[in-house]
Amino acid sequence: MEYRRFGRSGWLVSEIGYGMWGLAGWTGSDLEEVDNALNEAVERGCNFFDTAWGYAEGMSETILGKLLKRYPEKELYAATKIPPKNRTWPSRREFTLDDVFPADYIVEYTEKSLKNLDVETIHLMQFHVWEDHWAQRDEWKEAITRLTEQGKVQRWGISVNRWEPDNSLETLKTGLIDAVQVIYNIFDQAPEDNLFPLCRQLDIGVIARVPFDEGTLTGTFTNETTFPADDWRSTYFVPANLHSSVEHAEALRPLVPDGMTMPELALRFILNNPDVHTTIPGMRKLPHVRANTAVSDGQRLSEELARELVKHRWDRTPTEWSQ
Repeated sequence: MEYRRFGRSGWLVSEIGYGMWGLAGWTGSDLEEVDNALNEAVERGCNFFDTAWGYAEGMSETILGKLLKRYPEKELYAATKIPPKNRTWPSRREFTLDDVFPADYIVEYTEKSLKNLDVETIHLMQFHVWEDHWAQRDEWKEAITRLTEQGKVQRWGISVNRWEPDNSLETLKTGLIDAVQVIYNIFDQAPEDNLFPLCRQLDIGVIARVPFDEGTLTGTFTNETTFPADDWRSTYFVPANLHSSVEHAEALRPLVPDGMTMPELALRFILNNPDVHTTIPGMRKLPHVRANTAVSDGQRLSEELARELVKHRWDRTPTEWSQ
């Protein structure tokens, strides 16, 4: 496993982190399998784990807390998120800070996460949604400053709404945000335009989420793929999105080098960018952990292939189904 400096925090985090959304509340989740996968990730050098209270109402945080207890000798970084008070993902422009993150609510859910993780301090606490027009409101600034001074949170971050990487820039300029989590993959290259240069300038840690475009970049979807009704992807991959996603994945397939899978190519594209410090694929099964962590081997894509992948940028705008 290779490690990168996580912005001004100075933490050395694994290039392949662990996205914990799918570990609780998703179709087919099995706790024993989850624990085995997490243990394997730690043994293979993964040290950055991203969860949220919103992942099964704290269950995923509890799973992470137990992992931290199993490896007290290792420096494992726990990142979690405060859910929006109105329980709406993603946020919308008309929402006010009072609707979503009032000061007392920030404190309340930080305390909940501390309890679920069973820790005295959280390495990285993130706002699970964000609107940049909240940047100059004092309430959230005062709340996070107080929690930091109390030692309950070490660093603060924001998780940027889907396909809105620039809806964060003024907030980052406040100097109070140490990390940004954003969708970045072969299709979603827009963070390179403005967000990544600003993060580089301000020395902010960058977490690339959704490396496989919610599964499209695994190359396993077809126009007939369906999901159970209680799986959120059943509402995300509506026919228009599914068919277009499959079309884009198939267009990419000829570029996958011999001996490489499409998921490996997807991860290598992300790691090819030094502005990204860690990426957080979801990994519920041991084979996924082994395949994904193996990509962090210090090998980079050829310049020719990297240039070709740039052509597969797919700029999208939020819709009613793009939660």
